[in-house]
Amino acid sequence: MKIKELIKQDAGFQYIIDSMDFMSSAGRRCMLNTEFYNNADKLRAEWNRLNLAIQATREFKYKKPYIDLRHCLMCLHDLQGTLASLSNHTALNEVELFEIKNLSQLSQTAKNAIANMGLGDILPIPETTEVFSLLDPDHTGIANFYIYDSYDPRLTPLRRELNALQTSEGDPVRISQLLAEQNEIQNEVCLRLSDQLHPWSKNLITTMEQMAYTDFLLAKADLSIRWELSQPEIGDIIEYKGLVNPRLKERNEKQKLRYQPVDITLHLGVCLITGANMAGKTVLLKSVGTSQIMAQCGMYVPASKAVIRLLEGVVTSIGDDQDEMNGLSSYAAEIIKISDILSTCRSREMLVLIDEPARTTNPVEGKALVQAIIKILNTLNSFTLITTHYSQLGVDCRRLRVKGFVEDLADLPLNPQNINRFIDYSLTEDQSDNVPHEALRIATILQCDSEMIALAQEKLLN
Repeated sequence: MKIKELIKQDAGFQYIIDSMDFMSSAGRRCMLNTEFYNNADKLRAEWNRLNLAIQATREFKYKKPYIDLRHCLMCLHDLQGTLASLSNHTALNEVELFEIKNLSQLSQTAKNAIANMGLGDILPIPETTEVFSLLDPDHTGIANFYIYDSYDPRLTPLRRELNALQTSEGDPVRISQLLAEQNEIQNEVCLRLSDQLHPWSKNLITTMEQMAYTDFLLAKADLSIRWELSQPEIGDIIEYKGLVNPRLKERNEKQKLRYQPVDITLHLGVCLITGANMAGKTVLLKSVGTSQIMAQCGMYVPASKAVIRLLEGVVTSIGDDQDEMNGLSSYAAEIIKISDILSTCRSREMLVLIDEPARTTNPVEGKALVQAIIKILNTLNSFTLITTHYSQLGVDCRRLRVKGFVEDLADLPLNPQNINRFIDYSLTEDQSDNVPHEALRIATILQCDSEMIALAQEKLLN
């Protein structure tokens, strides 16, 4: 699976990609075509390249080699089509020859900048000076391309006569004849140059891809520095210390709200999470899923420390999946998705994230379905995180509870505007089979209808 598919499945990962600073469309293409790593050696090698890029970026930030390299990437055009034509022995036109000349010049400038940043070993740019020389017969040293007179001896006298006639508004028939002859010669030159460049096609394709990868790597390095991301380790568990959700953290910082990182460890099997509404359970699921994808796409993760298990993918059932266009209710869409998840996990080792399964159906059947889902996933090779509000499930699995409301966290009156300050989002082991009962308390804090709350409390007491 590639990043271009993953960003469609995970809105949090889409936010990560949208936050990256690419210099070129080629760099973005490289990113979209990057595979989800399943090989530990390849993933560690990518993390190592990223680590070296981060060190070099920090050292050379706003200094000449770094600025030169970014400028080269900003001027980079994605020449996939042009290079495919060259590889297929198709004659190139003047514009395409200019593109290749420009690429050869940019790549050599980038090659020097990369070497000066100490990244030559991990970002090897092929040598293309001969390509530039072929397209710069008059040794101008500039990227502009023109069918120079030196390419064909017939061009000098022809163009001299043509210029004289055009200047003096001479015989239009002769001018037309000379233009046709010039066009024919220029086509011959383009064909000849295309033939001479063909042996360089593979080299140029490699150059293009390395430049695109360089852009992607620098974008990852820049994001890692800006967000203080950390390099994960590969192990047999999934563990995060100080895990944050970048999107929510950024929003809270803008609104000057408190944000609390979370620690969590997952082992093979099912981990059930309970907690009050507004306690961050859904955000936690999304954060774990996005971080797993980031890590296995060769990126660092938003945590102070992380260990990941290499898995074959991430599957989720989070949020309202109602599909009105297909005539599916929330429950129908959700249960189909969960069924697909179970089918996938029977043959593949996955990270499974399910948010409050069967919450939209009647509680008796809903509870039975949750019990069945947990029992099945406990027998499969999956790392599963499930949130629920159902009590007394009677299934054997690990249980964590979000601590939730702690009134001494802040010395302010509790109200809807500052409720965030009174929530402890950390997780605690909880082997009881009960879930917190704070719905009426939250409704009261949110200043909901007092009669509704009073009648509900009376019902609970009877």
